[in-house]
Amino acid sequence: MKKLHRGALGVAQGDTLLFSDFADDGEMWAGEGERTVRRAVRFDETFLDPPVVQAWLTMWDISNAANARLDVRTTEVTGEGFTIEFRTWGDSRIARVRVGWLAIGAVRDDDHWDID
Repeated sequence: MKKLHRGALGVAQGDTLLFSDFADDGEMWAGEGERTVRRAVRFDETFLDPPVVQAWLTMWDISNAANARLDVRTTEVTGEGFTIEFRTWGDSRIARVRVGWLAIGAVRDDDHWDID
């Protein structure tokens, strides 16, 4: 459990199109085996510490002629942003993916000050 010891709580959210590979036969659509796409996301405002970040699929366009395999995760979380990582493998053919995300964590407020 992540416990927040500061007074102000910030919530950031967004939606990121990770790729659209079907139009140009990109790797996720035309490739086989292990394939990974990573996209950096920057927060509009900085969190004091790395926030809790959750991600989920908001759009997934796949071929019906192959197995559907996917792994979505967040990595490299800092107060400034994080990375969304999408992975597939085998014969899966993924045309497009969009991911929604939500970050919750401590933020600076007017009552927060540091003592040297």
